[in-house]
Amino acid sequence: MVNEAPFRPREKLIEKQRLYQSIHRHTHLKGPMDKITSVAIPLALAGSSLFLIARGIYNMSHGIGKKA
Repeated sequence: MVNEAPFRPREKLIEKQRLYQSIHRHTHLKGPMDKITSVAIPLALAGSSLFLIARGIYNMSHGIGKKA
């Protein structure tokens, strides 16, 4: 039976565990790039959808953009 080498050295793993356990934030915001995926992208999607909804209501109320 052959033992495989681990993906990361044990020291790096322990260092990362200490880092993540010492941060007192929500679990989904603990990584360095997690603010982008958990906050910025949903805010951008919400903002663009609100803009499109408002534009559609404006166009419907003024009769703009009819197809025929």
